[in-house]
Amino acid sequence: MRDAPLQALQAAARGAAPGSSLRPRLVIAGATGVLGNEVLRRLVGLQQFGPTQVLAREPITAGLRGVGTTVVPHDDPAQWPPGAAETGVVLFDPPRLFYDRERALWTPAPEQLPALAQWMRRSGVSTLAVVLPHAQGRLPESLKRGLASLDEQAVASQGFERLLIVRSAQKPPPPPASGWPSRLAHWMLSIFKYMVPSSEQPVRSIKVAEFVAAALQVAPPGIHVAAPETVWRAAQGDMRVAVRQWLGA
Repeated sequence: MRDAPLQALQAAARGAAPGSSLRPRLVIAGATGVLGNEVLRRLVGLQQFGPTQVLAREPITAGLRGVGTTVVPHDDPAQWPPGAAETGVVLFDPPRLFYDRERALWTPAPEQLPALAQWMRRSGVSTLAVVLPHAQGRLPESLKRGLASLDEQAVASQGFERLLIVRSAQKPPPPPASGWPSRLAHWMLSIFKYMVPSSEQPVRSIKVAEFVAAALQVAPPGIHVAAPETVWRAAQGDMRVAVRQWLGA
């Protein structure tokens, strides 16, 4: 199967909803982990895309209507023949090994991003969203180091009409304490940090998926980078309003 040519399963087209051919086609690399699963379900559930392809190492039966798999012949996107899509999403969450379906999916390594983005351009993708893991602290050190050196400039130079880069959500840091009374108060409050209110907790993957979906709907042409604080703030209130404010849309 690794020597087979790149192919999309015909089941995706047969199971597509009426009129889906009028909507942009979607390809997702890295539909694994909690975040990848949430992004896939959110984007398919919006019904704003036509047939959706998920990159995989071997054929699998997708569990969502209108979703098929595109089997990659090997791990070098630079050598893949072009596919066919208008919108692409790249995620890096590693697959959950106790999910057989996720183990069959293809997940990019950070150093593969430039070649993968180039393949998507050859495939007709004009809108690309690169989504970093929503909880980097839980990732293997090797993956975190790779994400830290992600070559976003190489992706930005490839001529996408719309490029969205969504960083890992993170609460803005508090201002540094000045003087010993402030430092003492900060230390005393930290004793109770296990009693964390909802607004202080890490952003859930479903909120990041909602952010990505909203951004893909309203983003104007250009390169848009969502800082960690932007994603965190958006998750605390009205997501669509926050995304529009970020994009100036």
